Amino acid sequence: MAFIFIGVVLLALWLLDWGFVGHLDWWWIALPFVLALLWWWYADASGLTRKREMEKDEERKAERRRRNIANMGLDHLRGGNRKR
Repeated sequence: MAFIFIGVVLLALWLLDWGFVGHLDWWWIALPFVLALLWWWYADASGLTRKREMEKDEERKAERRRRNIANMGLDHLRGGNRKR
């Protein structure tokens, strides 16, 4: 996301012809966008995106279990409001 933000800022400054950025070649402006594409490709190919998604899903499941047990009044069987 940082690459996209940097790219948008550079693009805006380049289009406004502001400071030294206005005199840069177009490929300097395109570089952050290319780096963002490469990062997303790597994250998907390496399984990093899927791993993060699975970790979030497991965390949601655990929180839902804790909440359901507490709502049924059975949380005293698991040690009260203790985080696991």
